[in-house]
Amino acid sequence: MKHNTSKHWAVGVGLSCALALSACSGAGGGGTAQEQTTLRYGSAAALNSFAPWEARWAGDVAYLQPVYDTLLRADPDGNIQPGLASTWDWDETLTKLTLKLRDDVKFSDGQALTADVAAGNLTRFRDGTSDNASFLRALKTAEAADEHTLVLTLSEPDPAFLVYLSQNAGIIGSPSMWNSPEAKTTPVGSGPYELNKEESVVGSKYVFDKKADYWDSESVHYDEIVVNVYADSTALVNALKSGQLDVSASNTPTQIPDAKASGYEANLTELNWAGFLLVDREGKTNPALGDVRVRRAINHALDRDGLVQALAAGYATPTTQIVSASSDAYVADLDERYPYDPDKAKKLLAEAGYPEGFTLVMPRNNFVPESEFAVYAEQLGAVGIKVQWEQTGDDLFPKMLGGTWSAFPFQLQSDPTAWQTLQFAVLPSATWNPFHVANDELSALAAKLQTAKGEDAASAAKQVNEWIVDQAWFAPSYRLQSAFFSDADTKVVMQDDNIAPYLWNIEPKK
Repeated sequence: MKHNTSKHWAVGVGLSCALALSACSGAGGGGTAQEQTTLRYGSAAALNSFAPWEARWAGDVAYLQPVYDTLLRADPDGNIQPGLASTWDWDETLTKLTLKLRDDVKFSDGQALTADVAAGNLTRFRDGTSDNASFLRALKTAEAADEHTLVLTLSEPDPAFLVYLSQNAGIIGSPSMWNSPEAKTTPVGSGPYELNKEESVVGSKYVFDKKADYWDSESVHYDEIVVNVYADSTALVNALKSGQLDVSASNTPTQIPDAKASGYEANLTELNWAGFLLVDREGKTNPALGDVRVRRAINHALDRDGLVQALAAGYATPTTQIVSASSDAYVADLDERYPYDPDKAKKLLAEAGYPEGFTLVMPRNNFVPESEFAVYAEQLGAVGIKVQWEQTGDDLFPKMLGGTWSAFPFQLQSDPTAWQTLQFAVLPSATWNPFHVANDELSALAAKLQTAKGEDAASAAKQVNEWIVDQAWFAPSYRLQSAFFSDADTKVVMQDDNIAPYLWNIEPKK
């Protein structure tokens, strides 16, 4: 089966203040070819790690794509394109993938890209500590058929496998990183830039210098990229107001009016949903959440229209499903499956044996405005659910993913396909199913989706979504309109399934 560039399985898939730059001409400055061009990039979150086997994606593309290539790439519409692999073929069982790698690629330490190196990166990601390690859970073996032919064998078909190879699961780093104690902070990749460690400050500022001999020079639009990290929304807004950035991710939709007033375009996408992950669905730490009536009561307790205005400044769509409107699993009626009804919520709680309500312990942190925790506690408290907040900080992620709390409010990505949603947030092996809850009925639906094609695949995707919503595994509030800001001199093409545009789709306007 020859590769196809469609993203659908049916046809073959897949904190610190701003630092102004000095002598270099900014990307928006209209400099001549003789002048150095610099992209000034604002990030709303610090990098987790440069080690490929620990890499996240989403907003971290600002740090990772300058220094690394991926086996495959995705165009702005999500269609799979060549990357380090120039061609790829599936066998008829859709469990054996053969990729032909480029033979002209070297890492910044001088080592050459080979199939053995690529195989080692994939197995390390599968067995590593990335939040998305489950993306490669189906990878059984990765082997080199020859120096530049990579053969991947899966334990079962994975409709999203090619997509994952275009994201963090497909990052290929030099083998010199594998046992290096500096892997977290010192990337060694084949990407278009190298990290300038002398000018960079870990967790605050990252400077990337263009390589002279990158294999895909046409995709490189700047001589230098400087990524500054902003600890809070106020610092980011101040940087935008003072014109210190060419492009920037946003912390919160409430920044959009300020950014627009400062002359930036707000490139909007609905890629994340906000609300509650009700992860203790078997009631192991909080028995109440083991009852579907309680989970449904939480959904009915949320005034989603009010939350959109109070927490998202109107830049959101109320919903009770976790998939995006462009997903194959999207069902319009499910946006209103649990209308705001405090009386019904109280009735459901009483039926479940909690007429006086119960206590729900959840995390709070300084990254999110205090108002969000106050509003959520007020709405849940109105139906008898007493929220007890536990303060947390940099340990938020490991505690959430380690099963510390039975539920928590969060923003999570909405994947473009039902299978990706299952892999990311629903199946027992999914990162965002920290209690590893399994269900026979769900497993049967997932198995059907895994190999379905055409209309059967579309139907199976919707059935999976309907089951998840009916069982109230989540309590979404809204689909958030996330913004990526760009100034008047910078052209940006947003990515269909990512919160930030990919690096090669940011360039100076002609």
